[in-house]
Amino acid sequence: MADEIHADVCRSGFDADLGSFVQTYGSKEVDASLLQIVLTGFLAPEDPRVIGTVAQIERTLMQDDLLLRYDNERSVDGVAGREGTFLVCSFWLADAYVLLGRADDAARLFERLCDLCNDVGLLAEQYDPKDGRMLGNFPQAFSHIGIINTALNLHRAVCPALARTSSELEGA
Repeated sequence: MADEIHADVCRSGFDADLGSFVQTYGSKEVDASLLQIVLTGFLAPEDPRVIGTVAQIERTLMQDDLLLRYDNERSVDGVAGREGTFLVCSFWLADAYVLLGRADDAARLFERLCDLCNDVGLLAEQYDPKDGRMLGNFPQAFSHIGIINTALNLHRAVCPALARTSSELEGA
């Protein structure tokens, strides 16, 4: 069954004209959750469809170097008004950069996100770059999980020998 689902997603969820996976079958919109395709190992980082999807997400969902969850002006979500950038999605993008061998881009995005922490190191669910303020749930556990995961992923990418040694020590 898993192989059938994988084949269906690859066949019906990928738009060859965009060179990207899409939010829903038959649509032309992308969604930050598409980053999970590489983050979960659904496809390898070097797969051209992954590279194209990350590029399309960068082109359409980046706002002030942070990532929207989706284009809420073009996608119907049933909620009026605009959202801010979704911080956990921006951390996902940094993690995808690590997997794609773009550690410098990951580090820049990570620093940008860390700069958003308040005076006691907390993050909200979203950030509005136009108004320069946090939005949504505060503090938001998903954002903090993102900062931890991205810090670990960057550490492993930049210092693989140290990461390997640390994991070996944990098992001792």
